[in-house]
Amino acid sequence: MKPDLRSMTRKELEKLKANVEKALERLAARDKKAALAAAEKAAAAHGFSLSEITGGVTAPKARKTKKSPKTASAPKYKNPADPNQTWTGKGRQPTWFKDAVTSGTSPDAMEI
Repeated sequence: MKPDLRSMTRKELEKLKANVEKALERLAARDKKAALAAAEKAAAAHGFSLSEITGGVTAPKARKTKKSPKTASAPKYKNPADPNQTWTGKGRQPTWFKDAVTSGTSPDAMEI
């Protein structure tokens, strides 16, 4: 039975999509297992183990890594007129920094 996609809600479609993705992952794992078994059988037919042929190297497993949130760098410069305004020295220069350098203040003088 074919689902009627036009009458489904967004939530139902997203659930269907998730189920399809899970099914595809399971199918890929099953196919990979079958390919590994076939490779081991072919190697055995020639009197070798698969690890002997590959030199003990196996395919790397995919890792799911969690990315940690970026931490803000410590400020390197502060505005002499307003010490609450700081700049890390990375990225675009703030207006107060540009104005201070243009008026003759050395960047070294504004270092924290």
